[in-house]
Amino acid sequence: MLGRLIAFSLSQRLLVLVLTVMLVAAGTLAFRALPVDAYPDVSSTQVKIVMKAPGMTPEEVETRITAPIEQELLGIPHQRMLRSQSKYAIADITLDFEDGTDIYWARQQVAERLGNVTRDLPASASGGLAPITTPLGEMFMFTVDGELSAADKRSLLDWVIRPQLRAIPGVADVNALGGMVKSFEVVPDVAALAARRMSLSQLQTALESNNRNDGAGRLSAQEEALLVRSSGSLRTLDDVRALAVAERDGVVVRVADVAEVRIGNLTRYGAVTENGRQETVEGLVLGLRGANAREVVAAVRAKLEGLQKILPQGVSIKPFYDRGALVERAVGTVSRALAEAVVLVMVLLFLFLGNLRAALVVAVVLPLSALGCLLLMHLYGLSANLMSLGGLAIAIGMLVDAAVVVVENLEAHIAHPAPGAPRPRLHVIYRAVAEVAAPVAAGILIIVLVFLPLLTLQGLEGKLFAPVALTIVFALGASLLLSLTVIPVLASFFLGSGAHKTPPLVRWLERAYAPALEWARKRRRVVYAIALGTLALAAVVFPFIGKSFIPTLDEGDIILQVEKTPSINLQTSVATDLAIQRRLLQDVPEVAGIVARVGSDELGLDPMGPNETDTFLVLKPHAQWRDPDREHLIDRLRAALGGFIGMNFSFTQPIEMRTSEMLSGVRGDLAVKIYGPDLAQLGQMAEQVVKTLEALPGSEDVQTVKNSGLQYLQVEIDRQAAGRHGFTVEALQNDLRALVEGRQVGIVIEEGRRLPLLLRGGQALQMSPALFESLRLPVADGQAIPLSQLARLMTVDGPVKVDRENGYRMAVVRANVRGRDLVGYVDEARAAVAKNLVLPAGYRIEWGGQFENQQRAAARLMLVVPVALGLIFLLLFATFGSLRQASLVLVNIPFALVGGVLALAVTGTYLSVPASVGFIALMGIAVLNGLVMISHFNTLHARGMHIDAVISEGALRRLRPVLMTASITGFGLIPLLLATGPGSEIQRPLAIVVIGGLVSSTALTLVLLPILYQQFGTGKKA
Repeated sequence: MLGRLIAFSLSQRLLVLVLTVMLVAAGTLAFRALPVDAYPDVSSTQVKIVMKAPGMTPEEVETRITAPIEQELLGIPHQRMLRSQSKYAIADITLDFEDGTDIYWARQQVAERLGNVTRDLPASASGGLAPITTPLGEMFMFTVDGELSAADKRSLLDWVIRPQLRAIPGVADVNALGGMVKSFEVVPDVAALAARRMSLSQLQTALESNNRNDGAGRLSAQEEALLVRSSGSLRTLDDVRALAVAERDGVVVRVADVAEVRIGNLTRYGAVTENGRQETVEGLVLGLRGANAREVVAAVRAKLEGLQKILPQGVSIKPFYDRGALVERAVGTVSRALAEAVVLVMVLLFLFLGNLRAALVVAVVLPLSALGCLLLMHLYGLSANLMSLGGLAIAIGMLVDAAVVVVENLEAHIAHPAPGAPRPRLHVIYRAVAEVAAPVAAGILIIVLVFLPLLTLQGLEGKLFAPVALTIVFALGASLLLSLTVIPVLASFFLGSGAHKTPPLVRWLERAYAPALEWARKRRRVVYAIALGTLALAAVVFPFIGKSFIPTLDEGDIILQVEKTPSINLQTSVATDLAIQRRLLQDVPEVAGIVARVGSDELGLDPMGPNETDTFLVLKPHAQWRDPDREHLIDRLRAALGGFIGMNFSFTQPIEMRTSEMLSGVRGDLAVKIYGPDLAQLGQMAEQVVKTLEALPGSEDVQTVKNSGLQYLQVEIDRQAAGRHGFTVEALQNDLRALVEGRQVGIVIEEGRRLPLLLRGGQALQMSPALFESLRLPVADGQAIPLSQLARLMTVDGPVKVDRENGYRMAVVRANVRGRDLVGYVDEARAAVAKNLVLPAGYRIEWGGQFENQQRAAARLMLVVPVALGLIFLLLFATFGSLRQASLVLVNIPFALVGGVLALAVTGTYLSVPASVGFIALMGIAVLNGLVMISHFNTLHARGMHIDAVISEGALRRLRPVLMTASITGFGLIPLLLATGPGSEIQRPLAIVVIGGLVSSTALTLVLLPILYQQFGTGKKA
């Protein structure tokens, strides 16, 4: 089949050239259409439910909202995880589905189940499915700066900026944070209500039932129709004041008679502060799942520039996080490495081939293979990102292997024609290409088989490295097809005829290699001893190499997470945040600006409490840093925060934080989850785990959410006393919620803007527990009953939140690891926790976070890599027809790994998933080199040459292709080894392993393999 493909290409050279031009055009169009992002979409199929219940405590939210919804949601097909957080006034429920589950199908299933349980929820509960975004969907963040008030800034964001941004294709939603949401407030006068023999519920009913426009139908007026419209909606404060509530003694009681009507604000659950000066408002653009990040961010930038022209004078939109900048830096890092690798490869091709024309013919395969790979990526639905383009950069050296073998054999046939009558040039080219087609195809297939295990990885590691494997397979497949079709056609036009001189570099290498090989053949035992010694050395060193999941990607931004005492109120928390910001800006000059968010956001996607703050640090360019090391900067930030006592501080990055939350619901490298029924017991056990982990070397930012210490003013209702005065428990609770939290009783349309109409007590009541205790509630008989006669009040401690996973309550301890490997740390931590913590009946511990991913990836690779090696062995046996020779090629693998292991040990690099990918690549290269060497030995042996001549001549003849394969692959990875931009942290371990392994693999292929073949390779065929 390969022979027919080569013959067809040479007989239809014009058609091949036309198809090549079409490939260039299609590849270029595909490249322009490819979505571009910094990172692959590592998110699983997640559906989030956000339910809001104003005034409810965490345990009430859990009991009345979270638990019923969870019971209904359990059992949805393909569901993998069900997590929830119940906090004050909000329930956040996340369903994680198996990979490959259609997001729209999953949302439909959840919506149906949620609809079934909605009727059982409290009437005050509202919410539903969150926007169809991903945990990594935060693409753009900005603040609104200017001299406007907090309420005006928020109105500008809500009613001018946000609608315009939501209309952009690819935007799922725009989260609005901070400021004051304008509202119409009705503040009841308890004494006035009592004097007029009215209750709060009567005032509430009057407000709810007297604020509506409606249609009555259609009337006929002669030949025309009249539409009847009844207008009764409230539009202004005066409309609300004039509203009739009741009639007493022939006098109409208006709202203004029993309440104050004013402009107010919704109850705030969070705030945004900026640069230690003031509060501000923030807009957060959420990208739709699967959206092109680069296009979305570009459209947002353009829209904001257009909006700037219509904003009030002196008001500006100030971006502080732009995913597009990270995309450009990350893709730029790989693109530069790719370009530098191409240059290095072309230089090496010229040095090894010694013929500019031949080097250019081979080099043509690089851009054509890349374009073919991009076309296949587009058809497969991959995006251009750090990992997929990184796979192309990894393969850049291997892409020319097939073309090098083809062109080198072509040159040999042209320079040394077969004896006999001269043959036509195209016939010579056909014979030369056909001669190496089978081993070249087998070699490429072997490398493809080696990378297939990456496609079986699960979870985060699978989403990260499957694009790497796919791009390598796509590129290698394209290079093989091009090497057997386009390269012969180009060679027929551009390669000269006649003798070809051996290049100076190759002559020098041959002069050095020939005596070295002869020395090794005479001292086989010494060579065996050296080889086994290096193998033993690697075996001794390997257990001491640390193990981790994936090196941390430096995103260029830092988020400081602050956790304060649970009982802190929002105003004090804001003041503390401002003080922290002033200290950081004063003591750490690398920080250019700060934007901090405390508490919950509007959509409820990140339901933090008023004691939790995410502080976004906008950093100056690296050139202005005192020390370019990010860890040193974090140390300076920690030192500046040393004066703030009683708080927990931790550092992370935007994508890193959301990835950790997505995986385990926790922000951190390690998550220790303790499951059990009692919140107090869970809290005590979590504190024990924290103390245990803090004592271990390498621990950093070890903390658990302080789930006790939140102050509750418990109102124990006396049912008999309430009943005597005409109150039901529900009516009494409704009145208390209206006076403290406030109740929304309608909507007021003001200039097209929907403003909530609230029934709420005065601000003095909300600021004073003493006033609350002396509160009097009006009833319809004209009395105002003291709350103390209806209930008993006491101050108690309660939980901050209730975390649940798959229906079980849990407490979580999170930790980051610094200065040591993750797996070693977790092994030590597990032993320490097992020693110090006694688990009561009904309690259990699970370990998650990045560690869980590392363990899963290692287990999967241990299973599938041997399977891939078995397939490679079968392919080698099919190629050689000899078990001995197939085994000889596989012997090259452990010696290739030796260099990779020693390279990790020398550089102090941990064995991570990227390093494991490097070892996988090494196996393919080692097998390919062994295949090339032994195939040529067999060819010479089949011609009847003596075994000594087979080894000496065959090894010299294959010196150039083996060294070309190794050096081109190795030098192609040097740009990744030396790169410093975002993403280089992930590619560097892979480059270290491959470059180190190529040194040992090449040396042993050229020295050990010929000796082994001479001694064992010519036995009886199987």
